[in-house]
Amino acid sequence: MSRVGKLPIAIPSGVTITLDPDTIKVQGSKGELSTPQLDGITVKQEDGQVVVTRANDEPKIRAKHGLVRALINNMVAGVSEGFSKKLEVNGVGFRVALAGQDLKMNLGFSHEVIYKLPQGIQAAVEQNTITISGIDKQQVGQVAAEIRALKKPEPYKGKGIKYEGERIIRKSGKSGKDK
Repeated sequence: MSRVGKLPIAIPSGVTITLDPDTIKVQGSKGELSTPQLDGITVKQEDGQVVVTRANDEPKIRAKHGLVRALINNMVAGVSEGFSKKLEVNGVGFRVALAGQDLKMNLGFSHEVIYKLPQGIQAAVEQNTITISGIDKQQVGQVAAEIRALKKPEPYKGKGIKYEGERIIRKSGKSGKDK
């Protein structure tokens, strides 16, 4: 039995789950999310919990078991609390500003970089920290990764966009400098 898949998902108050033959819909105070039902996996709602079971022990179905449970758990957490990621912008002259649904960034290029936020994602900028938030965990992580990819942190001075708490392994400069 899958260690992740066998755990029941507690449904907090204010969250409703609709189980259709082809989709699973989760509604909460922050919005609505859905995911498709997968073959060989059964999702049941009982006693304020959601239980995910599988039909047999075939490798393909076993692989889907934990996945479906994790997706439903992320949807429940997203519509009730939401998800967020913080990015730090480090570098002399590097600036970030929010203009409507666009992030305008000066990242040391000859031009200003403009990133359009997708629907369902909010951003907040405080000094040189960007907070990306939304109800879909996958979409929040994807947007944060795309913004980080605009200027990855470099190993010599640490300039660039990094996740909050990310440790950049620094390299020493030229080796001939010590002599």
